[in-house]
Parts: sequence; C-alpha cells; structure tokens
Amino acid sequence: MNKWKFAFFALAGTVLFAILLVVYLATRPVDVANLAESSEGESEVKGNILVVQTTTKELESISKKYLKDASKGSPLPLDFTIDDDIQLTSKLTVFNTDIDISMNFDPVVDKKGNIILKQTGMNVGLLNIPPETAMKIMRDSVEFPSWITINPNKAEIYIDLSRINIDSGTRVRAKELDLSKDQILLEIIVPGE
Repeated sequence: MNKWKFAFFALAGTVLFAILLVVYLATRPVDVANLAESSEGESEVKGNILVVQTTTKELESISKKYLKDASKGSPLPLDFTIDDDIQLTSKLTVFNTDIDISMNFDPVVDKKGNIILKQTGMNVGLLNIPPETAMKIMRDSVEFPSWITINPNKAEIYIDLSRINIDSGTRVRAKELDLSKDQILLEIIVPGE
C-alpha cells in the first residue's frame, strides 16, 4: 500500500472518529445535578430586611456585574438579556463553524427566595438537539460560579442567592419576579447587632 492510500485512510478514519465522538457526546445520558443544600441556620437569616424594587434592565446590569466578578475576569462565552423572559445566547464552534445557541427561561421564585430559571424555548442553529443535551453542553463548557447550578434533566438553572458573597454578611432573597410587568422585588437582609 502506498503512502497516499495510507494517508487517505488515516484521514478518513480520523474524521469518522470525530463524527462518532460528537454523536456519542450529544446523545449520552445526562448526569443528575445536585443542588447545594443550605444548612438549617442559612434558611432563616436574621437581620434587618430592606425591600428593593428594580426594573428588568437594572437587574440585567446588576446580574452581569456579579457574574463578571464571580468569573474572576475571564470572559463568559455566553450573554443574556432580561425582557419578558430571560434569554441566554452563545456560540458553539463545530468544525470551524459558529453555531448560534439561544435559550429562553421563565424565572420562578422558590420558598427560600432563590431563583429557578425554567427553560421555555431553545434554538441551536438549524439543528434539532434535545434541551437536556444543550444544557449539558452549556454546563460542561462554561465555568459558572458556585451559586449557579445547571440541571439538564429538569431543563432548569438554579440560582442560590443565599450563596452570593456580599460584604459584611449581607444576603439577598428574591421576593417577586414578574418580568412582563417589570416588577422585581428583592429583599436585602443586613445582619443586626
């Protein structure tokens, strides 16, 4: 066998292996995400409570600042906007081709004052990828702060506001998130003496 035939079969084998690897990674079962459990003392924070009302654009600006600070200056490969829903956008590069990804979420406040983003829609270029797979790819490719948990099995993102590091022990709790009415209420809990 001459060297050109060998090179052709080696290249064809490498391309076939790469395609099979991408198919395997995109279709394998998704791992279960474990949400950080807060201890008994964390669920009832004592202190003075300030209720803050804000708008979607202000919340978007504040959220981007905290994400930037938590990612220690490294650029996040995704962006988000808050309007009538929350939209995450990113690009996935496959074989030197950029594929636009966008996911839409509706925010829900849980009983602890944390935020659950429930996925309502997704676009991945022209591909038909299950939402669980897209969220698993996002979880594995983006290094999120410890207070954000991606749960691909439930197609949701859990934001544990009690774990956000704010100076002097101050904590944040969501009270109401009604994006369609631009009504966002947050509780700021400042420790008392």
